[in-house]
Amino acid sequence: MSFSGCLTVFFEDPFWVGIFERLADGKLSVCKVTFGAEPKDSDVFRFVLDHYYDLSFSPAVPAEVRQTADNPKRRQRNAAKQLERTGISTRSQEALSLQREALKTERRRISREERESEEQRRFEIKQEKRKEKQKGH
Repeated sequence: MSFSGCLTVFFEDPFWVGIFERLADGKLSVCKVTFGAEPKDSDVFRFVLDHYYDLSFSPAVPAEVRQTADNPKRRQRNAAKQLERTGISTRSQEALSLQREALKTERRRISREERESEEQRRFEIKQEKRKEKQKGH
């Protein structure tokens, strides 16, 4: 079982946002966290230590894992590219959109159930009133 993680912090007007990417067995899961003001390194580190296991990651999306050469110069170039790149990968965006869709359908289901139960309650109250009128009290 292979496991790797990545945290990208960037400015998304008007807040600072952190994207946690978790890659396990070729499946990518993502979680988006809004920090608000610009976080210091110590703030980010403390957040990771305190809240990592409380994060709700998106459903896993298949992702291909590329092996890079162990050449130190290659690693240095890759690190420089990652520092230049802002934002998140398209796979991460896909995982976040899947999470949003799942939350949206869950919210719709809950609101529909609440609406139906409220309609049922009103109907029962109306039926009780009708019975009371028929009794003539």
